[in-house]
Amino acid sequence: MTFRSIATLLTLAALTGCSLAPPYDRPTTAATPATWKTVEGWRPANPNDGAPRNDWWTAFNDATLDDLVVRANAHNQTLAQAAATWRQATAATREARASLFPTVSANGSVNHNYSGSGSVVTSTGSNSATVSSGRSSTSYRVDVEASWQPDLFGSALNTTRNARYTAEARLADLANARLALQGELVTDYLSLRASDAQIASLTATVDAYQRALTIATNRYDAGIVARTDVFQAQSQLASAQSDLEGETRTRAQFEDAIAVLIGENPASYRLASIASAWSPVTPDVPVSVPSVLLERRPDIASAERQVAAANAQIGVNRAAFFPTVSLSGSGGLQSNALASLFDAGATLWSLGASVAETLFDFGARKARVEEARAAYDATVANYRQVTLTAFQAVQDNLVAQEVLERQEAYLRTASVAADKSEETLRNQYRAGIVVYTDVVTAQATALNARRALIQGQLDRQTATVALIQALGGGWSAADLTNGVERGRAEGLSPTKAPTSMR
Repeated sequence: MTFRSIATLLTLAALTGCSLAPPYDRPTTAATPATWKTVEGWRPANPNDGAPRNDWWTAFNDATLDDLVVRANAHNQTLAQAAATWRQATAATREARASLFPTVSANGSVNHNYSGSGSVVTSTGSNSATVSSGRSSTSYRVDVEASWQPDLFGSALNTTRNARYTAEARLADLANARLALQGELVTDYLSLRASDAQIASLTATVDAYQRALTIATNRYDAGIVARTDVFQAQSQLASAQSDLEGETRTRAQFEDAIAVLIGENPASYRLASIASAWSPVTPDVPVSVPSVLLERRPDIASAERQVAAANAQIGVNRAAFFPTVSLSGSGGLQSNALASLFDAGATLWSLGASVAETLFDFGARKARVEEARAAYDATVANYRQVTLTAFQAVQDNLVAQEVLERQEAYLRTASVAADKSEETLRNQYRAGIVVYTDVVTAQATALNARRALIQGQLDRQTATVALIQALGGGWSAADLTNGVERGRAEGLSPTKAPTSMR
Protein backbone atom coordinates (compact mmCIF):
# COMPACT_ATOMS: atom_id res chain seq x y z
CA MET A 1 0.00 0.00 0.00
CA THR A 2 1.40 3.38 -1.00
CA PHE A 3 1.83 6.30 1.35
CA ARG A 4 -0.89 8.14 -0.57
CA SER A 5 -3.32 5.31 0.13
CA ILE A 6 -2.44 5.36 3.80
CA ALA A 7 -2.93 9.12 3.94
CA THR A 8 -6.30 8.81 2.19
CA LEU A 9 -7.51 6.21 4.68
CA LEU A 10 -6.37 8.31 7.61
CA THR A 11 -8.13 11.32 6.16
CA LEU A 12 -11.38 9.40 5.79
CA ALA A 13 -11.00 8.07 9.31
CA ALA A 14 -10.47 11.58 10.62
CA LEU A 15 -13.51 12.93 8.82
CA THR A 16 -15.64 10.13 10.25
CA GLY A 17 -13.82 10.03 13.60
CA CYS A 18 -15.79 8.91 16.59
CA SER A 19 -16.56 10.96 19.67
CA LEU A 20 -15.95 9.35 23.04
CA ALA A 21 -18.09 11.88 24.93
CA PRO A 22 -21.30 10.41 26.35
CA PRO A 23 -24.45 11.30 24.36
CA TYR A 24 -25.68 14.59 25.79
CA ASP A 25 -29.21 15.06 27.05
CA ARG A 26 -30.21 18.07 29.10
CA PRO A 27 -30.38 16.92 32.73
CA THR A 28 -33.79 16.59 34.29
CA THR A 29 -34.74 18.94 37.10
CA ALA A 30 -37.15 18.71 39.98
CA ALA A 31 -40.72 18.38 38.81
CA THR A 32 -42.16 21.75 37.86
CA PRO A 33 -45.45 22.35 39.65
CA ALA A 34 -48.52 22.70 37.47
CA THR A 35 -49.58 25.65 39.60
CA TRP A 36 -48.03 27.95 42.17
CA LYS A 37 -49.27 28.36 45.70
CA THR A 38 -50.86 31.67 44.87
CA VAL A 39 -51.15 31.62 41.07
CA GLU A 40 -52.91 29.17 38.76
CA GLY A 41 -52.04 28.21 35.21
CA TRP A 42 -48.26 27.87 35.13
CA ARG A 43 -46.57 25.22 33.02
CA PRO A 44 -43.13 23.49 32.92
CA ALA A 45 -40.26 25.44 31.35
CA ASN A 46 -36.86 24.74 29.80
CA PRO A 47 -33.86 27.07 29.31
CA ASN A 48 -34.37 29.43 26.40
CA ASP A 49 -32.44 32.62 27.06
CA GLY A 50 -32.58 33.53 23.37
CA ALA A 51 -36.21 34.64 23.70
CA PRO A 52 -36.70 38.37 23.06
CA ARG A 53 -36.83 40.75 25.98
CA ASN A 54 -38.49 44.12 26.31
CA ASP A 55 -37.14 47.21 28.04
CA TRP A 56 -38.97 46.32 31.22
CA TRP A 57 -37.77 49.32 33.27
CA THR A 58 -39.79 51.68 31.06
CA ALA A 59 -42.91 50.38 32.81
CA PHE A 60 -42.02 52.66 35.74
CA ASN A 61 -42.67 55.70 33.51
CA ASP A 62 -39.55 57.66 34.47
CA ALA A 63 -37.49 59.30 31.72
CA THR A 64 -34.55 59.84 34.06
CA LEU A 65 -34.48 56.15 34.90
CA ASP A 66 -34.61 55.24 31.19
CA ASP A 67 -31.58 57.44 30.53
CA LEU A 68 -29.65 55.97 33.45
CA VAL A 69 -30.18 52.41 32.21
CA VAL A 70 -28.91 53.37 28.75
CA ARG A 71 -25.80 54.92 30.31
CA ALA A 72 -25.22 51.90 32.53
CA ASN A 73 -25.46 49.51 29.58
CA ALA A 74 -22.84 51.55 27.77
CA HIS A 75 -20.40 52.41 30.56
CA ASN A 76 -20.70 49.95 33.44
CA GLN A 77 -17.33 48.30 34.05
CA THR A 78 -18.67 45.03 35.44
CA LEU A 79 -20.69 44.63 32.27
CA ALA A 80 -17.63 45.51 30.19
CA GLN A 81 -15.68 42.81 32.02
CA ALA A 82 -18.39 40.21 31.30
CA ALA A 83 -18.41 41.23 27.64
CA ALA A 84 -14.62 40.87 27.45
CA THR A 85 -14.83 37.44 29.08
CA TRP A 86 -17.34 36.37 26.44
CA ARG A 87 -15.13 37.66 23.62
CA GLN A 88 -12.22 35.76 25.14
CA ALA A 89 -14.29 32.57 25.17
CA THR A 90 -15.35 33.00 21.53
CA ALA A 91 -11.71 33.50 20.53
CA ALA A 92 -10.80 30.31 22.41
CA THR A 93 -13.51 28.50 20.43
CA ARG A 94 -11.98 29.62 17.14
CA GLU A 95 -8.56 28.55 18.37
CA ALA A 96 -9.85 25.10 19.32
CA ARG A 97 -11.64 24.70 15.99
CA ALA A 98 -8.40 25.45 14.12
CA SER A 99 -6.85 22.27 15.54
CA LEU A 100 -9.18 20.22 13.32
CA PHE A 101 -7.28 21.37 10.22
CA PRO A 102 -3.69 21.03 8.97
CA THR A 103 -1.02 23.56 9.77
CA VAL A 104 0.81 24.91 6.71
CA SER A 105 3.99 26.98 6.79
CA ALA A 106 6.33 28.39 4.16
CA ASN A 107 10.06 29.02 4.39
CA GLY A 108 12.63 30.62 2.14
CA SER A 109 16.39 30.78 2.50
CA VAL A 110 19.56 31.94 0.77
CA ASN A 111 22.91 30.46 1.87
CA HIS A 112 26.36 31.52 0.72
CA ASN A 113 29.13 29.03 1.54
CA TYR A 114 32.90 29.36 1.26
CA SER A 115 35.58 26.71 1.81
CA GLY A 116 39.34 26.88 1.23
CA SER A 117 42.60 25.14 2.11
CA GLY A 118 44.95 28.14 2.23
CA SER A 119 46.93 29.95 -0.51
CA VAL A 120 49.57 28.99 -3.11
CA VAL A 121 52.53 31.26 -4.19
CA THR A 122 53.45 31.12 -7.86
CA SER A 123 56.49 32.82 -9.49
CA THR A 124 57.69 33.50 -13.01
CA GLY A 125 61.11 34.99 -13.24
CA SER A 126 61.26 37.96 -10.98
CA ASN A 127 57.42 38.10 -10.59
CA SER A 128 55.40 36.20 -7.98
CA ALA A 129 51.64 36.01 -7.08
CA THR A 130 49.46 34.49 -4.36
CA VAL A 131 46.37 32.53 -5.53
CA SER A 132 43.69 31.22 -3.20
CA SER A 133 42.73 27.56 -3.59
CA GLY A 134 39.31 27.96 -1.77
CA ARG A 135 35.80 27.57 -3.30
CA SER A 136 32.49 29.48 -2.72
CA SER A 137 28.88 28.56 -3.57
CA THR A 138 25.38 30.02 -3.18
CA SER A 139 22.16 28.01 -2.78
CA TYR A 140 18.53 29.08 -2.87
CA ARG A 141 15.65 27.15 -1.31
CA VAL A 142 11.86 27.55 -0.96
CA ASP A 143 9.84 25.08 1.16
CA VAL A 144 6.18 24.53 2.02
CA GLU A 145 5.55 22.28 5.01
CA ALA A 146 2.28 20.84 6.30
CA SER A 147 1.44 18.83 9.40
CA TRP A 148 -1.82 17.38 10.61
CA GLN A 149 -3.02 15.24 13.47
CA PRO A 150 -6.21 13.46 12.35
CA ASP A 151 -8.90 13.55 15.05
CA LEU A 152 -9.54 9.81 14.99
CA PHE A 153 -11.10 9.59 18.46
CA GLY A 154 -12.79 12.98 18.81
CA SER A 155 -10.33 14.68 21.15
CA ALA A 156 -10.10 17.86 19.08
CA LEU A 157 -13.81 17.73 18.25
CA ASN A 158 -14.80 17.52 21.91
CA THR A 159 -12.26 20.19 22.83
CA THR A 160 -13.96 22.43 20.29
CA ARG A 161 -17.40 21.55 21.65
CA ASN A 162 -16.23 22.26 25.18
CA ALA A 163 -14.94 25.67 24.09
CA ARG A 164 -18.14 26.46 22.18
CA TYR A 165 -20.42 25.48 25.06
CA THR A 166 -18.24 27.49 27.42
CA ALA A 167 -18.53 30.51 25.13
CA GLU A 168 -22.31 30.09 25.10
CA ALA A 169 -22.27 29.96 28.90
CA ARG A 170 -20.21 33.17 28.97
CA LEU A 171 -22.73 34.80 26.65
CA ALA A 172 -25.50 33.81 29.05
CA ASP A 173 -23.38 35.16 31.91
CA LEU A 174 -23.15 38.44 30.01
CA ALA A 175 -26.94 38.55 29.70
CA ASN A 176 -27.25 37.70 33.39
CA ALA A 177 -24.78 40.46 34.31
CA ARG A 178 -26.78 42.93 32.24
CA LEU A 179 -30.04 41.88 33.90
CA ALA A 180 -28.45 42.09 37.36
CA LEU A 181 -27.03 45.52 36.55
CA GLN A 182 -30.39 46.79 35.35
CA GLY A 183 -32.15 45.38 38.39
CA GLU A 184 -29.65 46.90 40.81
CA LEU A 185 -29.75 50.27 39.06
CA VAL A 186 -33.56 50.38 38.99
CA THR A 187 -33.74 49.36 42.66
CA ASP A 188 -31.20 51.99 43.68
CA TYR A 189 -32.97 54.67 41.66
CA LEU A 190 -36.39 53.83 43.12
CA SER A 191 -34.84 53.82 46.59
CA LEU A 192 -33.32 57.23 45.93
CA ARG A 193 -36.70 58.61 44.86
CA ALA A 194 -38.30 57.11 47.96
CA SER A 195 -35.55 58.81 49.96
CA ASP A 196 -36.46 62.08 48.24
CA ALA A 197 -40.03 61.53 49.38
CA GLN A 198 -38.87 60.79 52.93
CA ILE A 199 -36.77 63.98 52.92
CA ALA A 200 -39.74 66.01 51.67
CA SER A 201 -41.97 64.50 54.37
CA LEU A 202 -39.39 65.07 57.09
CA THR A 203 -38.76 68.63 55.92
CA ALA A 204 -42.48 69.37 56.16
CA THR A 205 -42.55 67.68 59.56
CA VAL A 206 -39.62 69.77 60.81
CA ASP A 207 -41.46 72.92 59.70
CA ALA A 208 -44.61 71.75 61.47
CA TYR A 209 -42.69 70.89 64.63
CA GLN A 210 -41.03 74.30 64.52
CA ARG A 211 -44.47 75.92 64.48
CA ALA A 212 -45.57 73.63 67.31
CA LEU A 213 -42.54 74.69 69.35
CA THR A 214 -43.42 78.33 68.72
CA ILE A 215 -46.99 77.72 69.90
CA ALA A 216 -45.82 75.88 73.02
CA THR A 217 -43.29 78.61 73.80
CA ASN A 218 -45.92 81.35 73.40
CA ARG A 219 -48.38 79.48 75.63
CA TYR A 220 -45.65 78.96 78.23
CA ASP A 221 -44.69 82.64 78.09
CA ALA A 222 -48.35 83.50 78.61
CA GLY A 223 -48.42 81.24 81.69
CA ILE A 224 -50.99 78.91 80.18
CA VAL A 225 -48.92 75.71 80.12
CA ALA A 226 -45.96 74.27 81.96
CA ARG A 227 -42.43 74.48 80.62
CA THR A 228 -42.46 70.72 79.98
CA ASP A 229 -44.54 71.43 76.87
CA VAL A 230 -41.65 73.47 75.49
CA PHE A 231 -39.17 70.71 76.30
CA GLN A 232 -41.35 68.11 74.62
CA ALA A 233 -41.71 70.27 71.53
CA GLN A 234 -37.96 70.83 71.40
CA SER A 235 -37.35 67.10 71.74
CA GLN A 236 -39.78 66.29 68.91
CA LEU A 237 -38.18 68.90 66.67
CA ALA A 238 -34.61 67.72 67.32
CA SER A 239 -35.60 64.10 66.73
CA ALA A 240 -37.20 64.97 63.39
CA GLN A 241 -34.15 67.05 62.42
CA SER A 242 -31.91 64.08 63.21
CA ASP A 243 -34.06 61.80 61.07
CA LEU A 244 -33.81 64.32 58.24
CA GLU A 245 -30.01 64.32 58.44
CA GLY A 246 -29.96 60.52 58.42
CA GLU A 247 -32.21 60.38 55.36
CA THR A 248 -29.98 62.91 53.60
CA ARG A 249 -27.05 60.57 54.18
CA THR A 250 -29.04 57.61 52.85
CA ARG A 251 -29.90 59.50 49.68
CA ALA A 252 -26.25 60.39 49.13
CA GLN A 253 -25.33 56.71 49.36
CA PHE A 254 -27.88 55.75 46.72
CA GLU A 255 -26.65 58.58 44.50
CA ASP A 256 -23.06 57.35 44.81
CA ALA A 257 -24.13 53.78 44.04
CA ILE A 258 -25.92 54.94 40.89
CA ALA A 259 -22.82 56.89 39.82
CA VAL A 260 -20.68 53.75 40.01
CA LEU A 261 -23.23 51.70 38.10
CA ILE A 262 -23.29 54.15 35.19
CA GLY A 263 -19.51 54.53 35.17
CA GLU A 264 -19.33 58.01 36.73
CA ASN A 265 -17.09 59.28 39.52
CA PRO A 266 -19.24 59.52 42.69
CA ALA A 267 -17.26 62.55 43.85
CA SER A 268 -18.62 64.70 41.03
CA TYR A 269 -21.92 63.05 40.10
CA ARG A 270 -25.19 64.72 41.03
CA LEU A 271 -28.75 63.54 40.51
CA ALA A 272 -31.35 66.23 41.03
CA SER A 273 -34.13 65.67 43.53
CA ILE A 274 -37.69 65.40 42.32
CA ALA A 275 -39.33 68.80 42.21
CA SER A 276 -42.91 67.62 42.62
CA ALA A 277 -44.55 65.25 45.06
CA TRP A 278 -43.49 61.61 44.73
CA SER A 279 -45.91 59.54 42.64
CA PRO A 280 -44.59 55.99 42.71
CA VAL A 281 -45.55 53.83 39.74
CA THR A 282 -45.83 50.09 40.33
CA PRO A 283 -46.39 48.16 37.08
CA ASP A 284 -49.35 45.83 37.05
CA VAL A 285 -48.30 42.21 37.45
CA PRO A 286 -50.39 39.64 35.56
CA VAL A 287 -52.49 37.47 37.82
CA SER A 288 -51.15 34.43 35.97
CA VAL A 289 -47.89 34.43 34.03
CA PRO A 290 -46.97 31.38 31.90
CA SER A 291 -43.87 29.71 33.27
CA VAL A 292 -42.43 29.74 29.76
CA LEU A 293 -40.98 33.08 30.81
CA LEU A 294 -38.65 31.21 33.14
CA GLU A 295 -36.94 29.95 29.99
CA ARG A 296 -35.62 33.48 29.62
CA ARG A 297 -33.46 33.32 32.74
CA PRO A 298 -29.85 33.58 31.55
CA ASP A 299 -28.43 32.02 34.72
CA ILE A 300 -30.35 28.81 33.96
CA ALA A 301 -29.07 28.84 30.38
CA SER A 302 -25.50 29.38 31.61
CA ALA A 303 -25.73 26.49 34.06
CA GLU A 304 -27.08 24.17 31.35
CA ARG A 305 -24.32 25.12 28.89
CA GLN A 306 -21.74 24.38 31.59
CA VAL A 307 -23.20 20.89 31.87
CA ALA A 308 -22.78 20.41 28.11
CA ALA A 309 -19.18 21.65 28.28
CA ALA A 310 -18.39 19.25 31.12
CA ASN A 311 -19.90 16.39 29.13
CA ALA A 312 -17.60 17.18 26.17
CA GLN A 313 -14.59 17.25 28.49
CA ILE A 314 -15.25 13.61 29.38
CA GLY A 315 -14.76 12.76 25.70
CA VAL A 316 -11.48 14.69 25.61
CA ASN A 317 -10.07 12.73 28.54
CA ARG A 318 -11.32 9.36 27.28
CA ALA A 319 -9.60 9.94 23.93
CA ALA A 320 -6.24 9.97 25.75
CA PHE A 321 -6.46 6.16 26.02
CA PHE A 322 -6.03 5.83 22.25
CA PRO A 323 -3.02 6.51 20.04
CA THR A 324 -2.48 9.74 18.17
CA VAL A 325 -1.45 9.79 14.53
CA SER A 326 0.50 12.65 13.00
CA LEU A 327 1.01 13.26 9.30
CA SER A 328 3.62 15.58 7.86
CA GLY A 329 4.76 16.54 4.42
CA SER A 330 6.94 19.09 2.76
CA GLY A 331 7.79 20.15 -0.75
CA GLY A 332 10.09 22.75 -2.16
CA LEU A 333 12.65 23.94 -4.63
CA GLN A 334 16.44 24.14 -4.27
CA SER A 335 19.08 25.37 -6.68
CA ASN A 336 22.55 26.87 -6.71
CA ALA A 337 21.37 29.53 -9.12
CA LEU A 338 18.41 31.77 -8.66
CA ALA A 339 17.60 31.60 -12.38
CA SER A 340 17.19 27.82 -12.25
CA LEU A 341 15.32 27.67 -8.91
CA PHE A 342 11.99 26.89 -10.55
CA ASP A 343 13.31 24.19 -12.95
CA ALA A 344 11.82 20.76 -12.66
CA GLY A 345 15.08 19.28 -11.50
CA ALA A 346 15.18 21.57 -8.48
CA THR A 347 12.17 20.06 -6.74
CA LEU A 348 12.35 18.09 -3.52
CA TRP A 349 9.68 16.62 -1.25
CA SER A 350 9.15 14.38 1.75
CA LEU A 351 6.22 12.64 3.48
CA GLY A 352 6.03 11.14 6.94
CA ALA A 353 3.71 9.64 9.48
CA SER A 354 4.05 8.86 13.18
CA VAL A 355 2.02 7.11 15.83
CA ALA A 356 2.27 7.79 19.56
CA GLU A 357 0.67 5.89 22.40
CA THR A 358 1.16 6.08 26.14
CA LEU A 359 1.83 2.60 27.47
CA PHE A 360 2.08 3.19 31.21
CA ASP A 361 0.98 6.27 33.18
CA PHE A 362 0.07 4.52 36.44
CA GLY A 363 -3.58 5.54 36.33
CA ALA A 364 -3.19 9.20 35.37
CA ARG A 365 -5.56 9.00 32.37
CA LYS A 366 -8.14 7.03 34.31
CA ALA A 367 -7.98 9.60 37.10
CA ARG A 368 -8.54 12.43 34.61
CA VAL A 369 -11.64 10.69 33.23
CA GLU A 370 -12.99 10.21 36.75
CA GLU A 371 -12.22 13.85 37.48
CA ALA A 372 -14.15 14.91 34.36
CA ARG A 373 -17.13 12.74 35.33
CA ALA A 374 -17.15 14.23 38.83
CA ALA A 375 -16.99 17.73 37.33
CA TYR A 376 -19.96 16.82 35.11
CA ASP A 377 -21.96 15.62 38.13
CA ALA A 378 -21.13 18.89 39.90
CA THR A 379 -22.43 20.97 36.97
CA VAL A 380 -25.61 18.89 36.84
CA ALA A 381 -26.21 19.51 40.53
CA ASN A 382 -25.55 23.22 40.03
CA TYR A 383 -27.99 23.34 37.09
CA ARG A 384 -30.71 21.72 39.14
CA GLN A 385 -30.03 24.01 42.09
CA VAL A 386 -30.15 27.13 39.90
CA THR A 387 -33.49 25.99 38.49
CA LEU A 388 -34.94 25.32 41.93
CA THR A 389 -33.71 28.70 43.14
CA ALA A 390 -35.36 30.34 40.13
CA PHE A 391 -38.71 28.81 41.00
CA GLN A 392 -38.27 29.86 44.61
CA ALA A 393 -37.56 33.45 43.58
CA VAL A 394 -40.67 33.60 41.42
CA GLN A 395 -42.84 32.04 44.12
CA ASP A 396 -41.48 34.37 46.83
CA ASN A 397 -42.02 37.49 44.74
CA LEU A 398 -45.49 36.46 43.60
CA VAL A 399 -46.44 36.16 47.26
CA ALA A 400 -44.72 39.48 47.98
CA GLN A 401 -46.75 41.19 45.26
CA GLU A 402 -50.05 40.14 46.81
CA VAL A 403 -49.04 40.78 50.43
CA LEU A 404 -47.36 44.15 49.79
CA GLU A 405 -50.33 45.42 47.81
CA ARG A 406 -52.59 44.74 50.77
CA GLN A 407 -50.05 46.19 53.19
CA GLU A 408 -49.81 49.40 51.21
CA ALA A 409 -53.57 49.82 51.40
CA TYR A 410 -53.49 49.34 55.17
CA LEU A 411 -50.54 51.73 55.55
CA ARG A 412 -52.33 54.40 53.52
CA THR A 413 -55.41 54.08 55.71
CA ALA A 414 -53.24 54.26 58.83
CA SER A 415 -51.39 57.33 57.56
CA VAL A 416 -54.56 59.23 56.69
CA ALA A 417 -56.10 58.42 60.09
CA ALA A 418 -52.91 59.39 61.93
CA ASP A 419 -52.74 62.73 60.11
CA LYS A 420 -56.35 63.48 61.04
CA SER A 421 -55.71 62.49 64.65
CA GLU A 422 -52.64 64.75 64.80
CA GLU A 423 -54.57 67.69 63.37
CA THR A 424 -57.47 67.18 65.77
CA LEU A 425 -55.27 66.94 68.84
CA ARG A 426 -53.23 69.94 67.77
CA ASN A 427 -56.41 72.03 67.52
CA GLN A 428 -57.62 70.70 70.86
CA TYR A 429 -54.31 71.65 72.42
CA ARG A 430 -54.67 75.19 71.15
CA ALA A 431 -58.11 75.24 72.78
CA GLY A 432 -56.67 73.92 76.02
CA ILE A 433 -58.66 70.69 75.91
CA VAL A 434 -55.76 68.22 75.91
CA VAL A 435 -52.22 68.23 77.27
CA TYR A 436 -49.20 68.49 75.02
CA THR A 437 -48.21 64.88 75.65
CA ASP A 438 -51.22 63.82 73.62
CA VAL A 439 -50.09 66.05 70.77
CA VAL A 440 -46.55 64.64 70.89
CA THR A 441 -47.86 61.07 70.75
CA ALA A 442 -50.11 61.90 67.80
CA GLN A 443 -47.28 63.65 65.97
CA ALA A 444 -44.94 60.69 66.41
CA THR A 445 -47.63 58.28 65.26
CA ALA A 446 -48.43 60.37 62.18
CA LEU A 447 -44.75 60.73 61.22
CA ASN A 448 -44.11 57.01 61.58
CA ALA A 449 -47.23 56.24 59.54
CA ARG A 450 -46.17 58.56 56.73
CA ARG A 451 -42.69 57.09 56.64
CA ALA A 452 -44.04 53.54 56.75
CA LEU A 453 -46.34 54.30 53.80
CA ILE A 454 -43.43 55.57 51.71
CA GLN A 455 -41.42 52.49 52.62
CA GLY A 456 -44.38 50.23 51.78
CA GLN A 457 -44.71 51.83 48.36
CA LEU A 458 -41.00 51.33 47.75
CA ASP A 459 -41.22 47.71 48.88
CA ARG A 460 -43.91 47.06 46.26
CA GLN A 461 -41.76 48.61 43.56
CA THR A 462 -38.61 46.70 44.50
CA ALA A 463 -40.58 43.45 44.79
CA THR A 464 -41.81 44.08 41.24
CA VAL A 465 -38.21 44.54 40.08
CA ALA A 466 -37.23 41.30 41.82
CA LEU A 467 -40.11 39.45 40.15
CA ILE A 468 -39.09 40.81 36.75
CA GLN A 469 -35.55 39.58 37.34
CA ALA A 470 -36.83 36.22 38.53
CA LEU A 471 -38.76 35.91 35.28
CA GLY A 472 -35.61 36.60 33.29
CA GLY A 473 -36.27 40.15 32.18
CA GLY A 474 -39.92 41.08 32.35
CA TRP A 475 -42.94 40.42 30.23
CA SER A 476 -45.28 42.08 27.79
CA ALA A 477 -48.72 41.39 26.40
CA ALA A 478 -47.05 39.68 23.43
CA ASP A 479 -45.01 37.46 25.76
CA LEU A 480 -48.16 36.36 27.54
CA THR A 481 -50.02 35.73 24.29
CA ASN A 482 -47.12 33.68 22.93
CA GLY A 483 -46.98 31.71 26.15
CA VAL A 484 -50.71 30.94 25.95
CA GLU A 485 -50.52 29.88 22.31
CA ARG A 486 -47.50 27.72 22.97
CA GLY A 487 -49.23 26.06 25.89
CA ARG A 488 -52.29 25.31 23.76
CA ALA A 489 -50.12 23.88 20.98
CA GLU A 490 -48.53 21.50 23.48
CA GLY A 491 -51.86 20.47 24.95
CA LEU A 492 -51.42 22.39 28.18
CA SER A 493 -53.92 24.51 30.05
CA PRO A 494 -54.04 28.12 28.84
CA THR A 495 -53.37 30.91 31.30
CA LYS A 496 -55.21 34.09 32.01
CA ALA A 497 -53.28 36.85 30.27
CA PRO A 498 -54.06 40.55 30.61
CA THR A 499 -54.48 42.45 27.39
CA SER A 500 -52.22 45.31 28.41
CA MET A 501 -49.62 46.36 30.88
CA ARG A 502 -49.24 49.77 32.43
